[in-house]
Amino acid sequence: MSETSSRKPPLPRRSLLRALGGTAALGALAGCGVPAAYVEPGDRAVPDESATDKRLTWANWPLYIDTDDDDPNKRPTLDAFRKRTGISVDYVEEINDNDEFFGKISPALMNHQSTGRDLIVISDWMCARFVRLGWVQKMDRAHQPNVAKYLDPLLRSPAFDPGRLHTVPYQSGITGIAYNRRKLGREIRHVSDLWANDLKGRVTLLSGLDESFALLMQGDGVDITKWTADDFHAVCDTVEKEVHRGQIRRFTGNDYTKDLVSGDVLACQAYSGDVIQLQADNPDIRFVVPEEGAELWSDSLMIPNRARHKSNAERLIDYYYDPEVAAELAAWVNYVCPVPAAKEVLAAAKDKDTAALADNPLIFPDDTMRKRLAIARDITSTERVEFAQRWNKIVGL
Repeated sequence: MSETSSRKPPLPRRSLLRALGGTAALGALAGCGVPAAYVEPGDRAVPDESATDKRLTWANWPLYIDTDDDDPNKRPTLDAFRKRTGISVDYVEEINDNDEFFGKISPALMNHQSTGRDLIVISDWMCARFVRLGWVQKMDRAHQPNVAKYLDPLLRSPAFDPGRLHTVPYQSGITGIAYNRRKLGREIRHVSDLWANDLKGRVTLLSGLDESFALLMQGDGVDITKWTADDFHAVCDTVEKEVHRGQIRRFTGNDYTKDLVSGDVLACQAYSGDVIQLQADNPDIRFVVPEEGAELWSDSLMIPNRARHKSNAERLIDYYYDPEVAAELAAWVNYVCPVPAAKEVLAAAKDKDTAALADNPLIFPDDTMRKRLAIARDITSTERVEFAQRWNKIVGL
């Protein structure tokens, strides 16, 4: 889970909602004459126009879908969906930051109005807010046989959405540790290795609260599916100590990759998808799932309230769970594929480089790695203000 869920460069300034603690801000606004944010189930849907209006609008992150080699404006999987179903897709690359997008569409959702979008993709920690606020609709799995059959068991039932009734993973990834094996001269196997003396001033951590805390807790042996406030404060104590003794060079967004490539940093918190790209140019860069475990996160598809083309959106989601389609997308974006059955499709590819992706554990984690992956319990709205204040003070936000 990153500050920018699809691991894209963050906005240069923080949003108001992040500063106020996300959904906690909604509570504060409610005391200023703004209506309560929660939407009851009966107020979430409008008549579905899918049967007579063969289209939908999909909001996603930039560079998060396959494109044509000769024309980056063409998206082969979407073109194939239109030909297969007759449904056209208005694909809008408008999501650059979870909190910024939350602020963009929250006025409509809290006022029971349409967002103008039938499908959105945001990080699961932000999806949790939408689910709790009643801002997204329950999906009809009768329209989604591929999802029911092929969704990775590891991703099927996060704490915020048991059974994945409101969300479906679009792509997943791992928050672990990246390091330069040649320059460091040794391996990294544990989170605690980041605090070794030979890495003093050459370590970065992620600045976003939701992106950073789980891996650090795992280093303490915490089960991140049910962590406590004491676990969080113990992590903060450790990070504060390492900041004061100069171990941590800085806290970063996605720009940690620049420090790692330049050699200014030798080890850092990192996302698996980024490291796949870096390894193409520098095989000395390694990614490790620590022996204590690492966090498995997702960017998920949701159908917001008052979407006018719900059935069309459900069909599109199910289309991307066809193993053939999932394999085509995975070959382009290089994140953890939420459809394990796509591995066999890639392995059978005639192109050797494409076939090799099937054996990449950062796209299809092997059994050993899967045993060390866990989905973290998200931070509740009650916890968020207190935790954000402490973390942001350490990070300097």
